Amino acid sequence: MNVIQVQQLTKKYDKVTALSDLTFHLNEGEIFGIIGPDGAGKSTLFNILATLTLPSNGIVSVLDKDILKDYKQIRKEIGYLPGTFSLYPDLTVLENLSFFATMYGSGIKENLPMVMPIWRQISPFKDRQAGKLSGGMKQKLALCCALIHRPKILLLDEPTTGVDPVSRKEFWDLLDKIKEYNVTVVVSTPYMDEVTRCDRVALMQEGQFITVDTPQRIVDQYKGDLYALKTTHLFQLLEIMPQFEFKCSYYPYGEYLHISFYHDIETMVSHFVNFLEKNQISYEKFDKIAPLLEDCFIELIKEAQNV
Repeated sequence: MNVIQVQQLTKKYDKVTALSDLTFHLNEGEIFGIIGPDGAGKSTLFNILATLTLPSNGIVSVLDKDILKDYKQIRKEIGYLPGTFSLYPDLTVLENLSFFATMYGSGIKENLPMVMPIWRQISPFKDRQAGKLSGGMKQKLALCCALIHRPKILLLDEPTTGVDPVSRKEFWDLLDKIKEYNVTVVVSTPYMDEVTRCDRVALMQEGQFITVDTPQRIVDQYKGDLYALKTTHLFQLLEIMPQFEFKCSYYPYGEYLHISFYHDIETMVSHFVNFLEKNQISYEKFDKIAPLLEDCFIELIKEAQNV
Protein backbone atom coordinates (compact mmCIF):
# COMPACT_ATOMS: atom_id res chain seq x y z
CA MET A 1 0.00 0.00 0.00
CA ASN A 2 1.26 3.48 -0.92
CA VAL A 3 0.67 5.76 2.07
CA ILE A 4 2.03 8.86 0.30
CA GLN A 5 1.68 9.67 -3.40
CA VAL A 6 3.42 12.71 -4.88
CA GLN A 7 2.96 13.66 -8.54
CA GLN A 8 4.74 16.52 -10.31
CA LEU A 9 5.12 18.51 -7.11
CA THR A 10 6.52 22.02 -7.55
CA LYS A 11 7.04 24.73 -4.95
CA LYS A 12 8.21 28.23 -5.83
CA TYR A 13 9.07 31.19 -3.62
CA ASP A 14 9.04 34.22 -5.92
CA LYS A 15 11.86 33.45 -8.37
CA VAL A 16 13.30 30.56 -6.35
CA THR A 17 12.16 27.02 -7.18
CA ALA A 18 12.48 24.90 -4.03
CA LEU A 19 10.86 21.75 -5.48
CA SER A 20 10.72 20.94 -9.18
CA ASP A 21 8.34 18.39 -10.75
CA LEU A 22 8.88 15.87 -7.94
CA THR A 23 7.18 12.46 -8.28
CA PHE A 24 7.52 9.54 -5.86
CA HIS A 25 5.59 7.26 -3.52
CA LEU A 26 6.08 5.82 -0.05
CA ASN A 27 5.24 2.28 1.00
CA GLU A 28 3.47 1.42 4.21
CA GLY A 29 5.83 0.57 7.06
CA GLU A 30 9.09 1.53 5.34
CA ILE A 31 11.85 3.85 6.50
CA PHE A 32 12.40 6.25 3.61
CA GLY A 33 15.58 8.32 3.84
CA ILE A 34 16.30 11.62 2.11
CA ILE A 35 19.82 12.96 1.83
CA GLY A 36 21.09 16.05 0.06
CA PRO A 37 22.98 19.31 0.58
CA ASP A 38 21.56 22.35 2.37
CA GLY A 39 19.07 24.13 0.13
CA ALA A 40 18.13 20.97 -1.77
CA GLY A 41 14.47 21.34 -0.75
CA LYS A 42 14.21 18.73 2.01
CA SER A 43 12.57 20.94 4.64
CA THR A 44 10.17 22.39 2.08
CA LEU A 45 9.09 18.87 1.16
CA PHE A 46 8.56 17.97 4.83
CA ASN A 47 6.46 21.09 5.40
CA ILE A 48 4.24 20.21 2.43
CA LEU A 49 3.80 16.60 3.57
CA ALA A 50 2.93 17.92 7.04
CA THR A 51 0.29 20.23 5.44
CA LEU A 52 2.11 23.31 6.77
CA THR A 53 3.04 24.71 3.34
CA LEU A 54 0.95 24.79 0.17
CA PRO A 55 2.43 23.47 -3.08
CA SER A 56 2.58 25.70 -6.15
CA ASN A 57 1.65 22.83 -8.48
CA GLY A 58 1.20 19.08 -8.36
CA ILE A 59 -0.82 16.50 -6.48
CA VAL A 60 0.03 15.19 -3.00
CA SER A 61 -2.07 12.58 -1.22
CA VAL A 62 -1.38 11.25 2.28
CA LEU A 63 -3.25 8.11 3.33
CA ASP A 64 -5.50 8.57 0.28
CA LYS A 65 -6.40 12.08 1.42
CA ASP A 66 -5.70 15.29 -0.48
CA ILE A 67 -3.41 17.67 1.43
CA LEU A 68 -5.45 20.68 0.31
CA LYS A 69 -8.96 19.40 1.04
CA ASP A 70 -8.31 16.99 3.91
CA TYR A 71 -5.47 18.61 5.82
CA LYS A 72 -7.28 18.45 9.19
CA GLN A 73 -7.71 14.67 8.95
CA ILE A 74 -4.13 14.21 7.73
CA ARG A 75 -2.70 16.11 10.70
CA LYS A 76 -4.30 13.60 13.06
CA GLU A 77 -2.46 10.75 11.35
CA ILE A 78 1.07 12.17 11.18
CA GLY A 79 3.80 12.94 13.67
CA TYR A 80 6.27 15.66 12.73
CA LEU A 81 9.67 16.40 14.21
CA PRO A 82 11.01 19.56 12.46
CA GLY A 83 14.65 20.49 12.08
CA THR A 84 14.58 22.91 15.03
CA PHE A 85 13.77 22.00 18.64
CA SER A 86 10.00 22.26 18.75
CA LEU A 87 9.09 21.53 22.39
CA TYR A 88 8.46 23.88 25.29
CA PRO A 89 11.79 24.37 27.10
CA ASP A 90 10.19 25.64 30.32
CA LEU A 91 7.92 22.59 30.67
CA THR A 92 9.18 19.35 32.14
CA VAL A 93 9.54 16.16 30.15
CA LEU A 94 6.26 14.80 31.52
CA GLU A 95 4.45 18.11 31.01
CA ASN A 96 5.52 18.26 27.36
CA LEU A 97 4.36 14.71 26.77
CA SER A 98 1.02 15.37 28.49
CA PHE A 99 0.51 18.55 26.47
CA PHE A 100 1.02 16.84 23.11
CA ALA A 101 -1.17 13.89 24.08
CA THR A 102 -3.97 16.27 25.13
CA MET A 103 -3.58 18.32 21.97
CA TYR A 104 -4.43 15.22 19.94
CA GLY A 105 -7.33 14.30 22.23
CA SER A 106 -5.39 11.33 23.54
CA GLY A 107 -3.77 10.21 26.76
CA ILE A 108 -0.34 8.93 27.75
CA LYS A 109 -1.39 5.61 29.31
CA GLU A 110 -3.32 4.19 26.35
CA ASN A 111 -0.48 4.97 23.93
CA LEU A 112 2.42 4.13 26.23
CA PRO A 113 3.23 0.71 24.65
CA MET A 114 4.27 2.34 21.36
CA VAL A 115 6.59 4.87 23.02
CA MET A 116 7.74 2.60 25.86
CA PRO A 117 11.26 1.99 24.41
CA ILE A 118 11.77 5.78 24.35
CA TRP A 119 10.01 6.43 27.64
CA ARG A 120 12.32 4.01 29.47
CA GLN A 121 15.27 6.18 28.47
CA ILE A 122 13.74 9.58 29.28
CA SER A 123 11.57 8.73 32.31
CA PRO A 124 14.46 9.21 34.80
CA PHE A 125 14.36 12.89 33.73
CA LYS A 126 10.56 13.25 33.71
CA ASP A 127 10.65 16.20 36.13
CA ARG A 128 13.49 18.03 34.36
CA GLN A 129 12.75 21.00 32.13
CA ALA A 130 13.06 20.08 28.45
CA GLY A 131 15.41 23.00 27.82
CA LYS A 132 17.92 21.53 30.28
CA LEU A 133 18.17 18.13 28.61
CA SER A 134 21.16 17.04 26.53
CA GLY A 135 20.86 17.18 22.75
CA GLY A 136 20.24 13.45 22.46
CA MET A 137 17.60 13.45 25.21
CA LYS A 138 15.83 16.43 23.65
CA GLN A 139 15.46 14.55 20.40
CA LYS A 140 14.22 11.41 22.15
CA LEU A 141 11.61 13.49 23.98
CA ALA A 142 10.60 15.15 20.70
CA LEU A 143 10.26 11.72 19.09
CA CYS A 144 8.16 10.54 22.01
CA CYS A 145 5.86 13.58 21.67
CA ALA A 146 5.54 13.02 17.91
CA LEU A 147 4.43 9.41 18.52
CA ILE A 148 2.19 9.82 21.56
CA HIS A 149 -0.99 9.86 19.41
CA ARG A 150 0.03 6.70 17.48
CA PRO A 151 0.44 8.29 14.02
CA LYS A 152 0.58 6.21 10.86
CA ILE A 153 3.30 8.41 9.33
CA LEU A 154 6.32 9.93 11.07
CA LEU A 155 8.16 12.87 9.46
CA LEU A 156 11.67 13.53 10.80
CA ASP A 157 13.68 16.46 9.42
CA GLU A 158 17.36 15.81 10.29
CA PRO A 159 16.50 14.61 13.82
CA THR A 160 20.07 13.68 14.79
CA THR A 161 21.99 16.72 13.54
CA GLY A 162 24.36 17.88 16.27
CA VAL A 163 23.73 14.79 18.39
CA ASP A 164 26.63 12.64 19.63
CA PRO A 165 27.33 9.32 17.82
CA VAL A 166 26.07 7.11 20.67
CA SER A 167 22.77 9.00 20.90
CA ARG A 168 22.43 8.88 17.11
CA LYS A 169 22.71 5.09 17.14
CA GLU A 170 20.21 4.84 20.02
CA PHE A 171 17.80 7.08 18.11
CA TRP A 172 17.93 4.84 15.05
CA ASP A 173 17.54 1.73 17.16
CA LEU A 174 14.30 3.32 18.38
CA LEU A 175 13.16 3.89 14.79
CA ASP A 176 13.67 0.18 14.07
CA LYS A 177 11.40 -0.65 17.00
CA ILE A 178 8.77 1.84 15.78
CA LYS A 179 8.65 -0.07 12.48
CA GLU A 180 7.11 -2.98 14.38
CA TYR A 181 3.93 -0.87 14.63
CA ASN A 182 3.85 -0.50 10.81
CA VAL A 183 4.56 3.22 11.02
CA THR A 184 5.93 4.75 7.82
CA VAL A 185 8.99 6.88 8.59
CA VAL A 186 10.28 9.65 6.32
CA VAL A 187 13.62 10.93 7.59
CA SER A 188 16.24 13.31 6.22
CA THR A 189 19.81 13.00 7.41
CA PRO A 190 23.28 14.35 6.60
CA TYR A 191 24.93 11.14 7.84
CA MET A 192 25.81 8.32 5.44
CA ASP A 193 25.84 5.65 8.16
CA GLU A 194 22.20 6.49 8.89
CA VAL A 195 21.19 6.27 5.22
CA THR A 196 22.32 2.64 5.11
CA ARG A 197 19.68 1.82 7.75
CA CYS A 198 16.83 2.98 5.50
CA ASP A 199 14.73 0.63 3.37
CA ARG A 200 14.95 3.08 0.48
CA VAL A 201 16.81 6.33 0.07
CA ALA A 202 16.41 9.37 -2.18
CA LEU A 203 19.31 11.62 -3.17
CA MET A 204 17.97 15.17 -3.44
CA GLN A 205 19.57 18.00 -5.39
CA GLU A 206 18.05 21.36 -6.39
CA GLY A 207 14.49 20.34 -5.62
CA GLN A 208 14.59 17.00 -7.42
CA PHE A 209 15.28 13.36 -6.58
CA ILE A 210 18.33 12.24 -8.58
CA THR A 211 17.78 8.62 -7.60
CA VAL A 212 15.45 6.58 -5.39
CA ASP A 213 16.39 3.00 -4.51
CA THR A 214 17.63 0.71 -1.77
CA PRO A 215 21.12 1.56 -0.46
CA GLN A 216 22.50 -1.74 -1.75
CA ARG A 217 21.12 -1.33 -5.26
CA ILE A 218 22.54 2.18 -5.48
CA VAL A 219 25.99 0.77 -4.66
CA ASP A 220 25.55 -2.14 -7.08
CA GLN A 221 24.80 0.29 -9.94
CA TYR A 222 28.05 2.23 -9.53
CA LYS A 223 29.64 2.85 -12.92
CA GLY A 224 33.32 2.28 -13.54
CA ASP A 225 36.15 1.07 -11.30
CA LEU A 226 37.06 3.06 -8.21
CA TYR A 227 40.62 3.56 -6.97
CA ALA A 228 41.95 5.22 -3.82
CA LEU A 229 45.27 7.07 -3.87
CA LYS A 230 47.03 8.12 -0.67
CA THR A 231 49.67 10.81 -1.08
CA THR A 232 51.21 13.58 0.96
CA HIS A 233 50.95 15.78 -2.16
CA LEU A 234 47.16 15.77 -2.35
CA PHE A 235 46.68 19.51 -2.85
CA GLN A 236 49.36 19.63 -5.53
CA LEU A 237 47.75 16.66 -7.28
CA LEU A 238 44.31 18.28 -7.23
CA GLU A 239 45.76 21.35 -8.92
CA ILE A 240 47.22 19.38 -11.83
CA MET A 241 44.47 16.75 -12.26
CA PRO A 242 42.72 18.81 -15.00
CA GLN A 243 45.87 18.21 -17.08
CA PHE A 244 45.27 14.43 -17.10
CA GLU A 245 44.15 13.87 -20.69
CA PHE A 246 41.94 10.82 -20.18
CA LYS A 247 38.37 10.83 -18.90
CA CYS A 248 37.99 10.06 -15.23
CA SER A 249 36.16 11.32 -12.17
CA TYR A 250 38.03 12.35 -9.04
CA TYR A 251 37.47 14.03 -5.69
CA PRO A 252 39.25 14.26 -2.32
CA TYR A 253 38.05 11.78 0.28
CA GLY A 254 39.73 12.50 3.60
CA GLU A 255 43.43 11.94 3.11
CA TYR A 256 42.80 10.04 -0.13
CA LEU A 257 41.97 10.93 -3.70
CA HIS A 258 39.19 8.77 -5.12
CA ILE A 259 39.39 8.23 -8.87
CA SER A 260 36.93 6.44 -11.16
CA PHE A 261 37.94 5.04 -14.55
CA TYR A 262 35.16 4.03 -16.93
CA HIS A 263 36.68 1.99 -19.77
CA ASP A 264 39.91 0.22 -20.74
CA ILE A 265 40.73 0.23 -17.04
CA GLU A 266 44.21 -1.30 -17.12
CA THR A 267 45.37 1.17 -19.75
CA MET A 268 43.86 4.11 -17.85
CA VAL A 269 45.55 3.05 -14.62
CA SER A 270 48.88 2.74 -16.42
CA HIS A 271 48.47 6.20 -17.95
CA PHE A 272 47.61 7.63 -14.55
CA VAL A 273 50.67 6.12 -12.87
CA ASN A 274 52.83 7.60 -15.64
CA PHE A 275 51.09 10.94 -15.09
CA LEU A 276 52.02 10.81 -11.38
CA GLU A 277 55.64 9.96 -12.13
CA LYS A 278 55.90 12.68 -14.77
CA ASN A 279 54.71 15.27 -12.26
CA GLN A 280 56.85 13.84 -9.43
CA ILE A 281 53.85 12.92 -7.27
CA SER A 282 54.89 10.15 -4.91
CA TYR A 283 52.23 8.06 -3.19
CA GLU A 284 51.91 5.52 -0.39
CA LYS A 285 48.93 3.55 -1.69
CA PHE A 286 47.04 3.19 -4.94
CA ASP A 287 44.45 0.43 -4.74
CA LYS A 288 41.17 -0.57 -6.32
CA ILE A 289 38.37 -0.33 -3.74
CA ALA A 290 34.68 -1.10 -3.46
CA PRO A 291 32.53 2.03 -3.70
CA LEU A 292 30.68 3.27 -0.65
CA LEU A 293 27.28 4.91 -0.73
CA GLU A 294 28.95 8.32 -0.49
CA ASP A 295 31.00 7.60 -3.62
CA CYS A 296 27.81 6.70 -5.46
CA PHE A 297 26.08 9.91 -4.39
CA ILE A 298 29.04 12.06 -5.43
CA GLU A 299 29.05 10.43 -8.87
CA LEU A 300 25.28 10.80 -9.27
CA ILE A 301 25.43 14.50 -8.36
CA LYS A 302 28.25 15.04 -10.85
CA GLU A 303 26.24 13.30 -13.57
CA ALA A 304 23.19 15.44 -12.80
CA GLN A 305 25.25 18.62 -12.98
CA ASN A 306 26.66 17.65 -16.38
CA VAL A 307 23.25 16.95 -17.94
